[in-house]
Amino acid sequence: MRYFKLLAAMCCALRALTAQPPQPPAIHLTLDEAQRLAIQNNPQFTAARYNAAAAYQVAPQYKAAYEPSVSGSFTSVEADNGSRLAAGGLNNPVVYSRVGSGLTVGQMITDFGRTGNLVAMAKLQASAQDQVTETTRAQILLNTSRAYFAVLRAQSVLKVATETVTARQTVSDQVTALAESKLKSTLDVSFANVNLADAKLLLVQAQNDLKGAEANLASAMGLPNEAGFALDEAPMPPALSDRVADLIQEAINNRPELKSLRLQQNAAERFTKAEHALNYPTIGVVGTAGFVPTGYEAIPGKYGAIGMNVSIPIFNGGLFKARQKQAEARAKAATENVNDLQNQVVRDVRVAYLNATTAYDRMALTQQLLQQATLALDLAKTRYELGLSNIVELSTAQLNLTSAQIADTSAHYEYQSQRILVDYQAGVLR
Repeated sequence: MRYFKLLAAMCCALRALTAQPPQPPAIHLTLDEAQRLAIQNNPQFTAARYNAAAAYQVAPQYKAAYEPSVSGSFTSVEADNGSRLAAGGLNNPVVYSRVGSGLTVGQMITDFGRTGNLVAMAKLQASAQDQVTETTRAQILLNTSRAYFAVLRAQSVLKVATETVTARQTVSDQVTALAESKLKSTLDVSFANVNLADAKLLLVQAQNDLKGAEANLASAMGLPNEAGFALDEAPMPPALSDRVADLIQEAINNRPELKSLRLQQNAAERFTKAEHALNYPTIGVVGTAGFVPTGYEAIPGKYGAIGMNVSIPIFNGGLFKARQKQAEARAKAATENVNDLQNQVVRDVRVAYLNATTAYDRMALTQQLLQQATLALDLAKTRYELGLSNIVELSTAQLNLTSAQIADTSAHYEYQSQRILVDYQAGVLR
């Protein structure tokens, strides 16, 4: 009989193992490793780098106007005898049968600074795109760090919830045993079981929050398929200084968003100068040479010509003037955008500083709260065991201790999260 029971137990265990696939091992990470993986794998940062590389190809496009242009031509014409004119514009009054080939070379001499301003504008815009890349990098580091601390907080809350279930299960078992001995009432058993059920609900929610936090961390690191993490505690950052003005000045000097807008403002000013240069002439040289191996007897076997071309804008319906005014308006708008973002940066630094300072103070307060809640629960247990209080007092003490434990562990990671947000707002998160 015992053999059959053992065999049945082994079958049940085997079915349980085959029904649940083995969980992949948790990834062990430090905060620095998580940040490195995020920069390495996050597609947002890769896309920003490609956009920056593309922006650096704009300046050579404008700069190509300084270089000579060379084009080859091959022409074959079969004309009727005596042809003189061909429709479609002003043509050579004589149309000959011929086969010719040659090269045409053009070289701009000056456009009075338009191309130079366009090249400078493109370089400034490329530098601004570099700052966009730095902004993306800082945002990825911020999101990864906060997700890292969120996982640590969720793991700590899960530990509190597990210990709470164990402690309340013990109380429930004790009260049930006393009730069976007619030393406690069934009302006490009901209160104990309610507290136990509440702890189990807290445990289920903590497990769910941990899975969600791990999913956010995996997404921030560009590893969406990873599920579990074993994270090391990050060193506690020092307290902030009392001078928020230093952080504000640091943010104004270092925030990549501000640097990007300042570069875009300078680029808009250079584009305004380029548009103004449209009112000036463009001077260039054009030359052509080639061979005519087959053609009418009157056509020489080779040809060549060179000339200077001066293009002077006289009237185009106000097009250039409108373009210049448009560029000036956009340059002024870029200046206001810089001022607006600077005001936002000052506000964000102040708010982040206040939140971090408050979070730092909360750590000491929650530690005191935890000590008092622990002492209150010990006293409530003693009073209840001596029959000096009822189950309500014990239940309240248990609830207060659980809340204090969660508040204490949350305050620890909240300060770390707020502290790294201050570094981001100050532009020093690298």
